[in-house]
Amino acid sequence: MIWVLAIILSCTASAAVTAGCPGKAEALLTASSLKATPIEITTLLDAHRARMSGGTSKIQDAEKLNFIGTDSRDVYNSTSVFQTTFRGEKVDVLLGRTEETHRETGTEAIFYVKDGKVWKPLAGAPKFSIQDPFFSRVGNELLVGGVETFEKPEGGLGYRTVFYRDLGQGIERLTRFAEGPYGMKDIRLVALQDGQLLLLTRPQGNIGGRGKIGVSILKSLDSLNGDTIKAAPLIEGQFTDAEWGGANAAYLLDNGSVGVLGHIARYDTAGNRNYYPMAFTYNPRTGATSAMKILLERADLPGGLTGKSKREDLKDVLFSGGLVRLPNGLAILYVGAGDAELYRVTIPDPFRGL
Repeated sequence: MIWVLAIILSCTASAAVTAGCPGKAEALLTASSLKATPIEITTLLDAHRARMSGGTSKIQDAEKLNFIGTDSRDVYNSTSVFQTTFRGEKVDVLLGRTEETHRETGTEAIFYVKDGKVWKPLAGAPKFSIQDPFFSRVGNELLVGGVETFEKPEGGLGYRTVFYRDLGQGIERLTRFAEGPYGMKDIRLVALQDGQLLLLTRPQGNIGGRGKIGVSILKSLDSLNGDTIKAAPLIEGQFTDAEWGGANAAYLLDNGSVGVLGHIARYDTAGNRNYYPMAFTYNPRTGATSAMKILLERADLPGGLTGKSKREDLKDVLFSGGLVRLPNGLAILYVGAGDAELYRVTIPDPFRGL
């Protein structure tokens, strides 16, 4: 699939995705006549299993993370471990979704630090009422975000993605600064080599069906708002209409492309959810994407499908949190399992050599 990236310099009505103007995005992405054909999960999963049996995708290590100080709540769908500043000191943390097993409300995203063989809350650190937290860095700033839920007037839960920034002053200074459109998860940012930002989105409904990834370029964090997020065009040819996916984290690679860690999902014949960590690359200069690759399935983990899950229909769910890329060609994947557990898994780096 080939895309053409055209930078729009004026605030014209046709610049529907130009974020430099009020209510618009900063880059116009138009699809060429060449569109990829989506590859179904069944085919991607067969390829993953073949790599596993052939040794090219062998899991080096898989460890369930254990937590204390959570009032018996589950911790899952975390970020990867990252270094940040708290009260003037460097500290290695992960930010984990923390909630009761049989509830999806009352959720907190809590900073955890390792203490021997367990993880415990970082005393005095801020907590956020968000699900599925993520982080990224723009310049000297740390960005943190997640999914905020709320009761809808007509009943049921609504949601949107919210963003916090620390202005380079440490996690105790994280302040809310932007919100995504109502009903959209999986919004992510990564700084590019030229200082601009790649924006990844996940619309649903009339535009995205069950969920497809959109992409755009922003000049700065000041351009991040609901209008610019909604204006990002879709990457065509990634998901069938019966399946869906989204970005969980993004990484600038040495060659200037972006490595996208995400998930691809479906309902099985019994109505259960199947979620798989996946990865692909995106070239912001040309708009080209690489083929998607499944990285892991729950059957690969200790305990397999018998591991803990929030509900029976979630037992075959893995949700990518983040990657720590290692110099030896491996990567540590942090992944939530069954909406109830968190694992640290060492796998071949999906972006090795790029």
